[in-house]
Order: sequence, then structure tokens, then C-alpha cells
Amino acid sequence: MQMLLPIFPKDTRLINAHLGLREQDGTVYYLMNGLPIHCHEKSDIKSFRYITATLVVNNLCKASELADTIGVNRRNIERYAQQLRKHGTSWFFNRSDKRGTSYKMTAEVLARIQARIDRGRSNYSIAKEIGISEGSIWYHLKKGTLKKSRT
Repeated sequence: MQMLLPIFPKDTRLINAHLGLREQDGTVYYLMNGLPIHCHEKSDIKSFRYITATLVVNNLCKASELADTIGVNRRNIERYAQQLRKHGTSWFFNRSDKRGTSYKMTAEVLARIQARIDRGRSNYSIAKEIGISEGSIWYHLKKGTLKKSRT
């Protein structure tokens, strides 16, 4: 009986003895014994998270092996695998990414704050009245979302 050896292209980064990855023309290919099993655009973070989770969940590699090869934190890959087990495939592609957005500083709240700033009120009194921190008003003034009145 003849054994098939895993033969990978020269520029393949090996994750373990049977699994590797390579990039070609902006696409990342995941290879199993030299044959492609997954691919995604280099900038497609949702597919990256899904594919790395799939590799771990299907026991094709360990999270630590994948993390060492890709340069991503091992805990992140474990978290992706956990979410795949818990929520399934659709969680990676259909959820809205709300990180970096404030639930308190909506457009309506910013307009109310700007109206009070235009009337000459202090940041401290506005913050107390609306129920936010004074620092968040300073942050939006520095960012340019709010404008200090010139009067």
C-alpha cells in the first residue's frame, strides 16, 4: 500500500503536519495535505473567524497551533470556536458589529448637548442634567462631534 505524503507549495506556512496556509493574490488558502479546503479574501475578517473556528471545532488543528502560525491570540481563536459551537455558522455573518459605538451618545443626545453648549451652559451642568460623564462631552468636543460656542 502506498502512502500519500502531504505535499505543500513552497510558500505554505504549516500549522501542523497535515494543515497549512498560504496567501496568493490577496486570497488566503487553507490547505489540507496540499489541497485547498477553505479560502477567503485577506481583508474578510468574518470569513477568517469562521474558518479558524471550523478548523478547531473539526479537530484539524489546535487553537495554539493556529495562533502560533497566524500570529493571533490563542484565546481569540478559542472564542471563535466556542461561538461556532454555541450559535452556528450564521452568527459569524449575520450579526451586527456594535463595538466602538456608544448606546448613550446617540445623534439625538448629541443634538441636545450641542443646543445646551450653544446656550453657554457648562459641560458639568450638561453632563449632570443628561446623565452622562463630563469626560464624554470633552471627548466629543475634542473629536469634533460637538462644537464649543464662540460667544
